[in-house]
Amino acid sequence: PAGFMDVIQIEQTKENFRLLYDTKGKFVLHKIVKEEATYKLCGVKKVTRGPKGTPYCITHDGRTLRYPDPDVKTHDTVRVDITTGKILDFVKFEAGNTVMIKGGNNMGRVGVIMHRDRHPGSFEIVHIKDAVGHTFSTRLQNVFVVGKGMKPWISLPKGNGIKLSIVEDRNAKM
Repeated sequence: PAGFMDVIQIEQTKENFRLLYDTKGKFVLHKIVKEEATYKLCGVKKVTRGPKGTPYCITHDGRTLRYPDPDVKTHDTVRVDITTGKILDFVKFEAGNTVMIKGGNNMGRVGVIMHRDRHPGSFEIVHIKDAVGHTFSTRLQNVFVVGKGMKPWISLPKGNGIKLSIVEDRNAKM
């Protein structure tokens, strides 16, 4: 089984793909170069301590990564080496970082975090601005950080995660 952010390698053709979402909310196999196929991004779901006080974090794809950086918190993203399973780098969930939406009506859109509304006891809302200047908001659990600042760590599928209006979409197809 494969899911969001997984790298798929086809041995015979020596091709590499990353499983992402398009702006319609469907999975898309995005072709990537060999260097990019060596790592994947994992969203941190929980950071806690195990037996004998060993710190570890659990990611969106079910991995348990021991001894993460002490600055890694829930909702951050870690870059994991696929062969070793070790953390290479991480990016914090904070305003100004590039994100991809992985659920809800805005699924597949890419933008930059403007700010986060905290609602204790209810859903926290994140406000995002995309590359063409459209702002939208979604729940915190739908947001996945993919890059530091304006630079994403992964190559994006065609359209760069910008949702077109119905008229723009029809004109692009014609």
